[in-house]
Amino acid sequence: MPLVRVVGPSMAPTLRGGDVVLVRYGGRPRPGDVVLVRWAARPAQLSVKRAVREVPGGWHVEGDNPFASTDSRALGAAEVVGAVRFRLWPRPRRLRRRPG
Repeated sequence: MPLVRVVGPSMAPTLRGGDVVLVRYGGRPRPGDVVLVRWAARPAQLSVKRAVREVPGGWHVEGDNPFASTDSRALGAAEVVGAVRFRLWPRPRRLRRRPG
């Protein structure tokens, strides 16, 4: 399982810039999961967001911080690459699904 460093404030307070998370590739996300996504409009960019609902073309995802997030509200559906299950640094903990 690869490690990913979070950049930016879009997932605060759940995750903050500099946090290191563990990503599990594959599997089917569920609404409320924290996920690693790729955008058709920005194929080289990976983002950590929260899965909201499955939509035509992928998933509608949003950042937990709506004031600092570029997400499906601006970029449309995202392809989910993997699920973020654990924050390893700086405060290790399992990430929980947020109820929808």
